[in-house]
Amino acid sequence: MPEPDRQPLNLLWLQSGGCGGCTLSLLCAEGPDLFTLLEGAGIHILWHPSISEASGTEFIELLERIIEGDLQLDLLCLEGSVVRGPNGSGLFHRLAGTGEPMMKWVERLAAVAGHVVAVGSCAAYGGITAAGGNPSESCGLQYDETVDGGLLGGEFSDKQGLPVINIAGCPVHPNWVTETLLQLAAGELQREHLDEWGRPRSYADHLVHHGCTRNEFYEYKASAEKPSDLGCMMEHMGCLGTQAHADCNTRLWNGEGSCLRGGYACINCTAPGFEEPGHPFTETPKIAGIPVGLPTDMPKAWFVALASLSKAATPNRLKENAVADHIRVPPRRRPGGKS
Repeated sequence: MPEPDRQPLNLLWLQSGGCGGCTLSLLCAEGPDLFTLLEGAGIHILWHPSISEASGTEFIELLERIIEGDLQLDLLCLEGSVVRGPNGSGLFHRLAGTGEPMMKWVERLAAVAGHVVAVGSCAAYGGITAAGGNPSESCGLQYDETVDGGLLGGEFSDKQGLPVINIAGCPVHPNWVTETLLQLAAGELQREHLDEWGRPRSYADHLVHHGCTRNEFYEYKASAEKPSDLGCMMEHMGCLGTQAHADCNTRLWNGEGSCLRGGYACINCTAPGFEEPGHPFTETPKIAGIPVGLPTDMPKAWFVALASLSKAATPNRLKENAVADHIRVPPRRRPGGKS
């Protein structure tokens, strides 16, 4: 429970150009559940579009009180990209009941907030909403894909000197959000705890590759060739788990799931620009038979040499199981019954 003499931190959650998937993920937080966790951390939700009753004039009056300084705003969370179209006016997305662009409200609220948090890759970098020709002129709070700027500008910092905190992912893992909010509530999140893209290092210092159940196949380059195959999906199926910064395979969704465990290749959804890889998500582009996207920190010559040796040493068990949808060849026991 929060300390008796400590005032709760006020959190406001807004949604802009997106699908609401990060909220759906967040509501699945467990151990403890979302509301128990926030109460214990001393975080009070002023308003959230999916869980708050206030609407219409009540909601608008709440925003006006915050902007006028009558109500303290400690944590501003934005889910979904900032819609700036057409021609930078923001009129494609107006806040209902006001006639004003949502991006103007976000700018005003960010100016008075203690911390500004982008929840999901759309709010962080533009994400899916900014894909294609981006007719909506969508961007992130402090990035336009990989370029500094976004809505608030590359030089923006909050009252504590922090930039926008980018909890990137599509969707985010619920614990990435709750963990970051807990760090902010405790005053333990500093600039050095964010990586070069503003992502909390608590999850961004990991690779999706860590803990992948297909790692034995990866070691021997025993590769899947089609959906449902058990093998490594890096060589043919577009998997970017060896490059993607996240802890998806060690911090599972609902205690048991991840994209890779569900049989789908990692698309590196925590990275800016992931939505436009330049090729189908489930295909691996190659040059002279070598995957273009090599594992992080591995020189191309090393990968070629190691891959050749690995393929030559691949056990038959892995060769057969890699292109099957179930284990066909189980591990053999050593003579004498010992494993």
